[in-house]
Amino acid sequence: MVRVLCSLLLIPVVFVATATVSAQPVVPGTGFKINLVGDNFEDEQWSYYHNFPKSSRNIDEEERGPLAQSKNGRWLEGPHRGTPDVMKRVITPDGGLEGSFGSLLMQTRHSGIPGKPTGKPQQDDIMVKIKRRMGRPIPPAWNPNCVVRVFVPPFDQWENRSGASFGFRTDCFGKKPNAKRKDDPEQYWPGMFINFQSQTDRRFNRDAAFLTIRADQRGRDIRGPEITPGWWTMGLSVSADGMCHFYARKGTDDLRPEDRLASYYCYGYRADRFELFFFNVVSFDNGRVWSTPWVIDDPTFYCSRELASINNNHRGRLRR
Repeated sequence: MVRVLCSLLLIPVVFVATATVSAQPVVPGTGFKINLVGDNFEDEQWSYYHNFPKSSRNIDEEERGPLAQSKNGRWLEGPHRGTPDVMKRVITPDGGLEGSFGSLLMQTRHSGIPGKPTGKPQQDDIMVKIKRRMGRPIPPAWNPNCVVRVFVPPFDQWENRSGASFGFRTDCFGKKPNAKRKDDPEQYWPGMFINFQSQTDRRFNRDAAFLTIRADQRGRDIRGPEITPGWWTMGLSVSADGMCHFYARKGTDDLRPEDRLASYYCYGYRADRFELFFFNVVSFDNGRVWSTPWVIDDPTFYCSRELASINNNHRGRLRR
């Protein structure tokens, strides 16, 4: 099997460095849980309508509608890339959240152009709707934040390839401090990736996985801590000053202030609005190799009392 470095997501060589934090970091899980957003996968009839062939606009400018979506209306295929080939409710792996019986398995093989393997690592996306379900984007003043539990599989179940395998990211718009008032906000995608280093890669002497943070003020991927198989809790947040904050801890317990890995004005932008969060699944796109099987549970979205009030008082405007 071909072993290659994932070319679209380079393994960084620097360790986590935290920028000067000018506003109080927002611990993911802070505020009011917005029940219209996210999922717990406890519905035994949970299903996903793939609507193949999927989109590959990032490669060949082709957006193939209608876009895939879940039966419950909470998940949507991104038009920029396709959606993972497998989106399946499964029994929650051992050690998961107390009381959880269902989780989501995401795995992909055809991650590039449908019917035309590219012979290089590609990724699929699946979006958790926020703007569509709330009827508006979320400003940083409302401290938007999201949390997910991720099951990191044993290393013998991973795709045998060094490089990025899984991503947890947000969709933000923002401006740089020197931008003119009339300039439109730029779209960017802060988040974290789980990377693999295979012992069959001559650069490494053991299997291992680690987090990377995307990105610092200069747009560089920053290497984070090593992670081990089992459940992990990951969180992303935006504070009122438009800074992005990154959190992770072993297990399924709630995140704490000491679980913060880094804080950045990613790419030099200060977030102006927060529209959704999403997941990436990466595979070597040769038409044969399956990605690592990723299982997630309870992706949730939180923000301040102001949004909870809007949620309660304008329920008729909220869209499925």
